[in-house]
Amino acid sequence: MAADDASLVPAWLEPMLAKPDGGRLRTGPEWAYEYKLDGYRAAMRIAPDGTTVLTSRNNIDFTAEFADLAGVLAPALEGRAAYLDGEVVVYGEDGRIDFERMQERRGRYVRHQSGPKGLEFKDVPVRFLAFDLLQLGDRSLLALPYDERRRLLDELPMPDPYRVSVVRAVTFDELAADRRTPADFLAHAASAGYEGVVAKLRSSAYYPGQRPDSWLKHPLVRTQEAIICGWRPGQRSFTGTLGGLLLGAHDPATGDLVYIGDVGTGFSQASRADLRAQLEAIERRTHPFVTTPPREDIVRARWVEPRLVGEIVYRQFTRGGRVRHTAWRGLRHDKDPAEVLAPRPVPHDEATPPPAPAPSSPSAPEPAGQRITVQAGNRRLTLSNLDKVLYPATGFTKGEVINYYSRVAEVLLPHLAGRPVTFIRYPNGVDGQKWFEKNVPKGAPDWLRTVRVTATGGTIDHPLLDDLPGLVWAANMAALELHVPQWTVESGTRRPPDRLVFDLDPGPGTTIVDCSRVAERLHDVLVADGLTPYAKTSGSKGMQLYCGIHTEDPAAPSAYAKRLAQRLARETPETVTAVMAKAQRTGRVFIDWSQNNPAKTTVAPYSLRGRDRPTASTPVTWDEVAACRHVNHLTFTADEVLDRIEEHGDLLAGLFKDAAPLG
Repeated sequence: MAADDASLVPAWLEPMLAKPDGGRLRTGPEWAYEYKLDGYRAAMRIAPDGTTVLTSRNNIDFTAEFADLAGVLAPALEGRAAYLDGEVVVYGEDGRIDFERMQERRGRYVRHQSGPKGLEFKDVPVRFLAFDLLQLGDRSLLALPYDERRRLLDELPMPDPYRVSVVRAVTFDELAADRRTPADFLAHAASAGYEGVVAKLRSSAYYPGQRPDSWLKHPLVRTQEAIICGWRPGQRSFTGTLGGLLLGAHDPATGDLVYIGDVGTGFSQASRADLRAQLEAIERRTHPFVTTPPREDIVRARWVEPRLVGEIVYRQFTRGGRVRHTAWRGLRHDKDPAEVLAPRPVPHDEATPPPAPAPSSPSAPEPAGQRITVQAGNRRLTLSNLDKVLYPATGFTKGEVINYYSRVAEVLLPHLAGRPVTFIRYPNGVDGQKWFEKNVPKGAPDWLRTVRVTATGGTIDHPLLDDLPGLVWAANMAALELHVPQWTVESGTRRPPDRLVFDLDPGPGTTIVDCSRVAERLHDVLVADGLTPYAKTSGSKGMQLYCGIHTEDPAAPSAYAKRLAQRLARETPETVTAVMAKAQRTGRVFIDWSQNNPAKTTVAPYSLRGRDRPTASTPVTWDEVAACRHVNHLTFTADEVLDRIEEHGDLLAGLFKDAAPLG
């Protein structure tokens, strides 16, 4: 390596994430187990000359904040580059990882950033705990199995284990040799104060940015963000300070601010005083919730404007919509109150209602086949058969479908607004009969907005889904797939197209990986033509590219898209076709330009698909498209989409803002 390259650190990779295990810790000789850590996920990237960069899971530079960790491993690497994946933690006086101390340390760092440089925190030392090795020297280790990556990681000398060390891992076979089980390892994790256990498939490669089934987390405690809506003055030994907080969150179905319980433990003396001072400055006379909390919960309560977000740990979320066995973790200045949603009950709670929109006054779950009335936005809807399984391969129910569409509504509705919707309904699940439905079905609520569209053979009364009640109503009909055209209606009149779409459909012998390569080529051409392309998966096998456009000619998008598709097909006829005929598609990606025809529709962003698993059409970044080397890299289920929205927001949000004239 040239001398001027010696200081280059390995390029940042989006970290691989663990998927919830659904309450079942996996067992068997194919699994290994690690402690689940309670700190900040971080990458430690080390250049051959020892230059060290610490980066958060969102690619935020942590190096200055955790300066004490820089350079620790350099002597052991002997001039080799390295990329370690791990977690930065702080320990408490009892020798356990202490997230609250980490939060306090971070708060001090943020407050002093504008002060003298080099500010140190010797009183709260940090430690980097590595659990994976992604690069050593010039060699990428991503494709190696977990066992081999861990072997290489364990062989690295640790010059200062008080600052950088390796998380303990143990295989199922090692536990069995000691006459122990994964459950014993979990029990030890609990007694040692860890957050839980992560089971990792020993044969698995490392998939940057993915949340595959090969890493499964089994938490011992749950964390929840909550909005501070009130507080109680302390009593007895806490007289004169804060005693506890009254907490709220937004109902995932309705968006209403609801009461979810309180927290009275986990505060330091300093945090009690600091919180009280902040809350006294934003007090109000009445509570901010949509309904009044139980009388016994609000004795001596003092209410505040719902502006501050904090984080709690809890053991249970009850069917009555309350967190139980709570403890305070600290304020979350990085979170907006509008982002905070109430948790979902899980199978280990004392009673588990189906994960559908909750009524404003929570009630017990409905028995199978019965009905439940819920409040969705400003409408009351009757839902039925919430426990009916619509995706048999995974057990995903109609209640979960409704819950998904309720939670994704904020980012989905702008992409449906003003567009006539065509449903694909699966009333008996994805293994049963399906049908397309363009006309508003009989029995539709009278408040549902509709639009009459002239089509070949007559007129169609399409539904318009532009609010939460309409979306929940459609989901209750098992309308899993939502398809819309590239134009909108206004006052009953069809407007010119405002979107250009390219549907990339992989033919036999090709996958979304091949679509990604074609998408990159299209991206460059579109940008050269002054357009801003956005990408999303189809939720099935392919993907779509969109551009926001201005045009008065309804035929212009199809003509433009056809020219572009034919150009790419001429340039690379062995990999691309612009012809729909099946005989032309083997080994090629079909660029379907015809979906710009005003009579055609495309699956909406965030729509579920009627496949074996509840996958969804998911907006993706161009970095993700470029990095796609396996079909799993761009396949996302409903739960993964919700996680992505929490992390990225709507990746298509700029589509219409970036609209440009179609040349």
